[in-house]
Amino acid sequence: MKGIVGVLRPMAGACKVTPGVTLAYLPQQSELDRSFPARVIDLVSLGLWPRRGLLGRYRPEDRETVAKALSAVGMEGFEKRPIDTLSGGQLQRALFARVLVQDADLILLDEPFNAIDARTIQDLIGLIKRWHGEKRTILVVVHDLDLVRRHFPEALLLARQPVAWGEARKTLAPENLLLSARQFQEAWDENAPWCEPEEHSLAQTGAHPHDHHTHGHHGGSDET
Repeated sequence: MKGIVGVLRPMAGACKVTPGVTLAYLPQQSELDRSFPARVIDLVSLGLWPRRGLLGRYRPEDRETVAKALSAVGMEGFEKRPIDTLSGGQLQRALFARVLVQDADLILLDEPFNAIDARTIQDLIGLIKRWHGEKRTILVVVHDLDLVRRHFPEALLLARQPVAWGEARKTLAPENLLLSARQFQEAWDENAPWCEPEEHSLAQTGAHPHDHHTHGHHGGSDET
């Protein structure tokens, strides 16, 4: 995901986003500095930067947009709360509100369900499904396989390299998970070869690499 948004340079090849496609990225909570003196409304308003610029002045309609986003994630009334006083679930809701105001075509969510309560997970899953229904492309990094099976139509299984990709339930079949576990174990072997781009067999589950809807819209999930 960091390669797609341009934070990291890929070891080989290139990550390109179709011109005109707007992008929103939600990093892992562990990468955020919660001690920064900001309120919830400040955090959510950061999502307006792509449209207003760093020094742009917020308009009345922007305040309404932020208020609607907070309401959509169940955070109305939290506008002036410092972010360092929020629970993990409340912070994640606020981060989803920031993604909401960006109104992006391509949404990247990195481990969005870590360390949050079950109610918040269900609410955020509902929001992801709403985005999916609006024909947006959503890519989600998830380790909870049951969650993937229940809610995500497509999955890419990764373990040092792609293992399988396609319909989620078929991708997460026992034989693919066994192969994934074996490759994951190799990743911790000091004598294992360096992980470099190489030709490998990707277990297809009804999809082909060139059929991946680059210009379409779908929900997705990665298990890494």
